[in-house]
Amino acid sequence: MTPNGGYVMSLLFLFFAIFKSTLGQNWAFEIDKDTSSKDYPRDSLSNFTELARNYGYTAEEHTVITDDGYILSVFRIPKGKNCRGRIRQPPVLLMHGLLQSSDSWLDAGPSAGLAFLISDACYDLWVGNVRGTYYGRRNVRLNPDTDPQFWNFTSHEMGKLDVPAIIDYMLSETGFSELNYVGFSQGGRIFFIMCSETSGYCDKIKISIMLAPAARVNYTRSVPVQLLTRFYAVIEPLLSSPRELEVFQKGGLIQKVASFFCKDNILAGTVCRTALTLIDSYDPDSILTQTIRVLFGHFPGGTSARNLAFYGQNGIAGRFQKYDYGPSENFELYGTVEPPLYNLNRTNIPVVLIYGENDFLVDPKDVQWLSSQLPNLIEAYQVRRLTWTHFDNCYSQYTNVIIFPKIHEYLQKYSKDGCV
Repeated sequence: MTPNGGYVMSLLFLFFAIFKSTLGQNWAFEIDKDTSSKDYPRDSLSNFTELARNYGYTAEEHTVITDDGYILSVFRIPKGKNCRGRIRQPPVLLMHGLLQSSDSWLDAGPSAGLAFLISDACYDLWVGNVRGTYYGRRNVRLNPDTDPQFWNFTSHEMGKLDVPAIIDYMLSETGFSELNYVGFSQGGRIFFIMCSETSGYCDKIKISIMLAPAARVNYTRSVPVQLLTRFYAVIEPLLSSPRELEVFQKGGLIQKVASFFCKDNILAGTVCRTALTLIDSYDPDSILTQTIRVLFGHFPGGTSARNLAFYGQNGIAGRFQKYDYGPSENFELYGTVEPPLYNLNRTNIPVVLIYGENDFLVDPKDVQWLSSQLPNLIEAYQVRRLTWTHFDNCYSQYTNVIIFPKIHEYLQKYSKDGCV
């Protein structure tokens, strides 16, 4: 084992010890907004509408209810502060990655946050959230703190139920029959699941632009992510209480400790930057220290243990397949002892893939495999910055010059000017 590998293993053993010590304990809490004396950055304590308002943007909060009762907050920036022309049609839906939320698209600030950049380019921007995040921690029947069933979901349900509900709501509110979609990591994964598992929803998308989409994850190079997801693939069936089934939530121990230490400018630029590097990879000076101070106020944002287990299962199997419940339950649910593959041939609308060579979570080889499976791939674009990592897609100070021009190129091509 290399010295760096030993360091990573030590960190993971520490995490597992923390995990074990916190099982059965409720570490969730509401962050006190009156924390100026503790030097928390203002943006790290702001929700989506507050973050937008901090920089002069107007944002709306909407409520979407899925067919199985999950209540999701979805945000809209109808017109960017720097939009000087007509609003382009149709609207755009932006979806976050694993353990993130809508806030991740604002954390890099108005010069680099994709929500700011897209709205400033005169698109009617909607920013979604999925179940299990702090914006999706409600259900009309289930209590997340007392009902284990609340946490019985993976990215399968996000794709089959959450995204379609958001799409229906957006189209109803705006009066359009189609929209454009931009998804990062899990935001790409759940789009492909939606196209595979629902009827007609893929046809409501004019173009989908995927940033490092986490469909097949065979070649993930991140040792911590590999071990974490495979760890949950083993232990998830043993978990039973909501306090065990909800993981990495905002206000939980890990996020609380991260936000506390990373509020400090020196620690953010050293310890916290190193933590991001260990999870992903290293891109010198790409993510500003100030952005790191802000993002750990919102990250990690929560999901279910079963969702992490799902990623672990897919990595072990080396297939983009449905959840593996074991041979007998698989046969009952799927009619086969092995989980079936998701049908990527059903993603028949135009797709653009954007990815980086230095991404340790979604490896270029997995993106290249994905590009070979899609029937209507328009472009698979590898960014020119060879050090571009996974997290750079959300948090880099260079998003405006590295990936936004390509995003804007295709959004513009599949849009038309509308009202002022």
